[in-house]
Amino acid sequence: MSSQLEIFLKALSRLLGWIYTLCWSASFYPQLISNIQRRSTVGLAIDFPTINTLGYVYYTAYTAAFLYSPVIRRQYAARHPGSEGSTVRFNDFAFAVHALILSLFWGSIVAVAILIFIVLGKSPDGGYDPSTWGWIDVVYGLSHVKVLVTVTKYVPQAWVNYKRKSTQGWHIGQILLDIAGGVFSLVQLFLDSSFQDDWSGITGNPIKLLLSNISIFFDILFMVQHYILYRDAGDKGTKHQDPDVTTPLLTESNGVQRTEDV
Repeated sequence: MSSQLEIFLKALSRLLGWIYTLCWSASFYPQLISNIQRRSTVGLAIDFPTINTLGYVYYTAYTAAFLYSPVIRRQYAARHPGSEGSTVRFNDFAFAVHALILSLFWGSIVAVAILIFIVLGKSPDGGYDPSTWGWIDVVYGLSHVKVLVTVTKYVPQAWVNYKRKSTQGWHIGQILLDIAGGVFSLVQLFLDSSFQDDWSGITGNPIKLLLSNISIFFDILFMVQHYILYRDAGDKGTKHQDPDVTTPLLTESNGVQRTEDV
């Protein structure tokens, strides 16, 4: 590969990386602004923002480890000798931190804790030998939790849209930005691996590959719901809903909705 072409591809990769970061980061705001303007969260599955938080805790830890941990970087190089380095970029870390800041922290670290105990128990040198169980496997474990959380966060929203037969109150702008981010993230990953002449960089960064494809899949599903299945629903989709969709979580013991004292 000529030096000029390599410089161009690297610059293009960085550009695509920051474009996807901006798209995915901006996708958090349309729903937030819509909720404030409407003074309502009707149409938004609460599972979406709360479950999302746990995923970004692990994604932040994953990207930070690949960028700044000498142990993880050395173990990655040992497992991928043909690569100059991992395909995790600073824009991946920046996106994860931004997403985490916009979320409310909750979650459990049981699965990761178990993985840490496995590494300590199976590795002959406390997790530093890359040929056996190592700390890089713990970092990969964080990414797998994020992937599972991503799937989990999308399903409730798709179900709420289906039960309401409407997407009214749920801002489609976040999905349009999300699918754009997914496409640019995927293209950046393939570009980075191509000019390194090492396609294992794709499988070596499984979370970026899976997150992009999962996001694109569910975004297409949401777009079909919004633009095809329920495009004429409008406000009438809120008139005949399942009680489980509209009943407040906090009610008095007799089933009457709680009201503020005047």
